[in-house]
Amino acid sequence: MSEENVQIVRGLYEAFGNGDVPGVLSKFANDIEWREADNFIYADGNPYVGPTAVLEGVFMKFATGWDNFAVHPDSILSAGDQVIALGTYTGTYKKTGKSVRAQMVHVWDIKEGMAVKFQQYTDTKQFADAIS
Repeated sequence: MSEENVQIVRGLYEAFGNGDVPGVLSKFANDIEWREADNFIYADGNPYVGPTAVLEGVFMKFATGWDNFAVHPDSILSAGDQVIALGTYTGTYKKTGKSVRAQMVHVWDIKEGMAVKFQQYTDTKQFADAIS
């Protein structure tokens, strides 16, 4: 089951990278609990519950506020029902022209083929600096 979960998460990053947001959301449980890192610029809605909340509270903010925002997972590791992704965020905040290249860790909980929980860890200061 753990390798299956890694493949699910890998597919989520591939779909996101291809701009297939509906494909990403289709693998989220109806009650997914999504948490941005404490003090992250979009953590004001923590926890986001459900795909629509994640779309509106996180994904749309990146889509409208950033140029070339991307998630680059370098490693995706199995931890049973949890999957850990290590990598980097890149992008440029449109209003300021400031760029980020920040390390990130994502912890996904997968149940019955669906993402039920997400926790982000990243360099929140880089993002705060980019938007100011």
